[in-house]
Amino acid sequence: MTSTTPSVQLVSDLVTRIPEFRGAYETHVFTQGDVLPHVFFWDVVQGTVRSFLGEDPTAADWRRTLDFLEEQCCRGVLGIDEVIVTSFLGDLPSPQEPGHAIVHQLGPALSAKFVRIRPLG
Repeated sequence: MTSTTPSVQLVSDLVTRIPEFRGAYETHVFTQGDVLPHVFFWDVVQGTVRSFLGEDPTAADWRRTLDFLEEQCCRGVLGIDEVIVTSFLGDLPSPQEPGHAIVHQLGPALSAKFVRIRPLG
């Protein structure tokens, strides 16, 4: 049974709010045997960037994902911030990679954290 840590709750809330991530979530739980938020967020980053680039019409709209993460970031919950910073912001495309411009679309809270961990973009 999965304990409901803030990071596991973050994943649950994301999938509830943005159901396009449900398939990735179900595959993740089947493969991993449990919810591993940092691992799952790799799929969230990939889907969000594909949506931003217009490469996947079935992906969740990247704006909805960024809005959700901005709201979560503003809560100031350590376990949530850890996942968002380490496994979302830290995994966004580098300046030379396609989709890097998404970093200019981050809300104020996400943007402030991004600049702290990746001052060069």
